[in-house]
Amino acid sequence: MEIKFIKNNKLPENKSIVFIIYKDTNISKYNFSEKELDYIKAQITSGEKHITINKYTHFVYLQLAENEKQDYKKNENLRKEASKLSKQLKANKIDNITIANLTDNEQLIISFAEGLALSNYDFIKYRNPEKDKKIFLKEINLVCNKLNNKQVEHLQISTDAVYLTRDLINEPVSFLTSVQLSVEIEKVGKKAGFNVEVFNKKKIESLRMGGLLAVNKGSIDPPTFSILEWKPENAKNSKPIVLVGKGIVYDTGGLSLKPTNYMDTMKSDMSGAAAVVGTFYSIAKAKLPVHVIGLIPSTDNRPDGNAYTPGDVITMHNGLTVEVLNTDAEGRMILADALSYAKQYKPELVFDLATLTGAAAAAIGAYGIVAMGTADKTEFNTLKQSGNNVYERIVEFPFWEEYDELLKSDIADLKNIGGRDGGAITAGKFLEHFTDYPYIHLDIAGPAFIQKEDSYRGKGGTGYGVRLLFDYFKSII
Repeated sequence: MEIKFIKNNKLPENKSIVFIIYKDTNISKYNFSEKELDYIKAQITSGEKHITINKYTHFVYLQLAENEKQDYKKNENLRKEASKLSKQLKANKIDNITIANLTDNEQLIISFAEGLALSNYDFIKYRNPEKDKKIFLKEINLVCNKLNNKQVEHLQISTDAVYLTRDLINEPVSFLTSVQLSVEIEKVGKKAGFNVEVFNKKKIESLRMGGLLAVNKGSIDPPTFSILEWKPENAKNSKPIVLVGKGIVYDTGGLSLKPTNYMDTMKSDMSGAAAVVGTFYSIAKAKLPVHVIGLIPSTDNRPDGNAYTPGDVITMHNGLTVEVLNTDAEGRMILADALSYAKQYKPELVFDLATLTGAAAAAIGAYGIVAMGTADKTEFNTLKQSGNNVYERIVEFPFWEEYDELLKSDIADLKNIGGRDGGAITAGKFLEHFTDYPYIHLDIAGPAFIQKEDSYRGKGGTGYGVRLLFDYFKSII
């Protein structure tokens, strides 16, 4: 499904429209009757944020922008208000809407339009269109004097990137195997203009990626390792920034089998990989002057007869040996090989994105991203600012060396779990052993896939991380 943003200079006649206003905005010149103006004034006085006027030929909606002290909260409130309006538009069978900004802040119309568009998303590929005749928004017209073409372009790119990321996450493994994931990445690369190279199992074996190969042993489908690159001639960084995404297309837990109710949503265990793909789409479509490399190791994790077992010792890509104590801690095994592989690029900075631990979700729920690592504090602060901007907030966890003690093995260099205490942190500390560069680990286990609708984030795959990193990369160029 698609939605288009169009910048206009004039208000439409007899078509549905949303006015974004402050309490004291003068709206008398916008074709309201005296009774309507009195009604609007009374509604504002009573504390209403959203007011609907039925003109019979069309609807007029007024959205009040609140006077929050912090702009990022004001913007988030408008995204959420737009999500409420989205339901009204569907009920009223409106597929084309104009938003007119009557305030002095162009960011308000961007945030409102973004919330409306992201609320419009639905994964309809496998539904019968004859039986499911929902009305979706196809076009959002934006009227705002201060709004420029680049802002509209970036809003379109960001929305498209989130849509495609959500599509990938919501696909079942019956379609999206690790091989098919690499095919989809190649399609996105051609569409957006970035390069993609895919390693097959034979190549992965030659690189001795023991972690990825071990997790794949229980699968009848081969693993893949996809390399994405965006390198424009005007790139401002001499060393690349690397994004690593966890690509477990389905996770049963392996021989450390998950209970059924914990397995239901495990098609989403490749949300980190999908977020990397969506981020690359946005960076390349916006032609940002930054050199970025993406690494996506991918397989499913199943308990077949030859599956790797608790007690196995695996030799990883960098030569370290790992004692496997839980086959459900598979994400760190494949990420470790990718992080080790990233060393050859001598990167300026490396991020990984992964639905890595239930401990991260238990700690902060679906309200943000757990982050930790060895990067400089300025990098964390820049990332946190982007997190606030798009309301994908960052919670930085400690990365103290004491947690390394929990990963010591009696028979190998490391064990793959550190016990229950500090589980999100020991997972990050495990990954640190495969890095020698500034590094930020992003555990998106909480917000990546949600089973109950959450405003404009919807239900199912959310695309968390894409808007965050797109904003981050725009901020550093």
